[in-house]
Amino acid sequence: MQLSPRGLAVSELAIEVFRANGALLTAGDALARPAGLTSARWQVLGVIDHAPATVADIARAMGLRRQSVQQTADALAADGLAAFADNPRHRRAKLLEPTEAGHRALAEVERAHADWADALAASLDPSQIEAATAALRALTTALEPEGSR
Repeated sequence: MQLSPRGLAVSELAIEVFRANGALLTAGDALARPAGLTSARWQVLGVIDHAPATVADIARAMGLRRQSVQQTADALAADGLAAFADNPRHRRAKLLEPTEAGHRALAEVERAHADWADALAASLDPSQIEAATAALRALTTALEPEGSR
């Protein structure tokens, strides 16, 4: 079966999103490595930086499955970058919060990220950045189940 022109356009967009995701993860790993982190660990620490959260809440915020976030959370805790704390709202769903070492690692990555983002932005057209962001938000909204809109 052949794709319609609109279907082909969406398919090409998806392929470019996958390619961009891979490139961003590679860049993120390179930025995070000096702080002893990976892209995944950096993302989780970024979510809990301002307030502790359950693994399920972190997964929802990141658009990921709980199980993959659980593995990352467990690794962060094992390395002393985050810790699980009692959750006053739920006996079994612990809250994940960064430790002082986690805050320091995150701050180191965020400094490197700021320089990287500024350098990358200088090579891109601001109107294209805004259009791409809007298009990706629309795509995400269209892909979300009806109940989560």
